[in-house]
Amino acid sequence: MVKDYLNLISKLKIGSKTYKYVNLIKLSKSYPEILNLPFSIRILLENVIRNYDDFSITKKHINTILDWKNTQGNKDIPFSPSRVLMQDFTGVPAVVDLASMREALARDEKDPELINPLVQTDLIIDHSVNVEYFGTQNSLQKNVEIEYLKNKERYELLKWAQQSFKNFNVVPPGKGICHQINLEYLAECVKEKDGYLF
Repeated sequence: MVKDYLNLISKLKIGSKTYKYVNLIKLSKSYPEILNLPFSIRILLENVIRNYDDFSITKKHINTILDWKNTQGNKDIPFSPSRVLMQDFTGVPAVVDLASMREALARDEKDPELINPLVQTDLIIDHSVNVEYFGTQNSLQKNVEIEYLKNKERYELLKWAQQSFKNFNVVPPGKGICHQINLEYLAECVKEKDGYLF
């Protein structure tokens, strides 16, 4: 069992700025087997160490991940994503839920702008354009125009959401599928938050 997780934090100077990061190499001195962990497990391990607060993320959670071969599937572990990627089938209902929560706060005479995604959320509309036109250079443009006409209320809601919510972005239809857009435009190799690189 690791006793002091703060000892796993290292510093990295880039230009004039100094950042912190979770140094799993330091942990490997006590637990050499972590160098053989699948990368997905290492990502979870870094995530829980970086977000460790001894309340919602405890030493028990970290040790559960370190002992993942014996605990996998048997224990819950926390995960704090730095961003969320949604496509329209799941994203539009989430926007409706957020809008409903804002409406409930307003009804109770509380500030509705307290309701926002906690992390950057990108909603990519990629499953809604139907093929009405094909075989011409402007087929996609015509199909997207028809999509906007058929689902005007939906797009008005999404436009409102993008303008109203913090940490929320909508990628309109016709730009590509969510995985393509994520890889080409949205994904970050290294993220910085609160002085930490991860």
